[in-house]
Amino acid sequence: MKILLAVDGSKYTKKMLAYVATHGEMFAPNNSFTLITVQDPLPPRARAALGAKIADEYYAEESDKVTAPVVKFLKRHDIDPKVIHKVGSAGELIAKAADSGRFDLVMMGSHGHGALANLVMGSVATQVLAHCGVPVMLVR
Repeated sequence: MKILLAVDGSKYTKKMLAYVATHGEMFAPNNSFTLITVQDPLPPRARAALGAKIADEYYAEESDKVTAPVVKFLKRHDIDPKVIHKVGSAGELIAKAADSGRFDLVMMGSHGHGALANLVMGSVATQVLAHCGVPVMLVR
């Protein structure tokens, strides 16, 4: 099974990883795991002032801060994941990566906001559910 793990470094990511680690029968190391993290884009003026090279280095560093501890955790559980870094709208890019990569499952932590909070603030999980053609497992 190909599993896409959406990670953002939050405590909800840690809960999702704990779920993966404690459900070995479902998430055996012989499955294929890919991590995806999405960075918010810099404002256009800031990117122009910094230059593309520095902005790209910034995105890479920020993504590594999120994914490096997750990779380390998964390797301790005999899982060697691939890593994808993206910049843009997290919900849309996660859904797009899941569909284009032909994943069998997307897993992500969820903050568990209510309907009103999602309406006001939006939710990456809600966006993934709305745009993704792949089954999504939310861990709260």
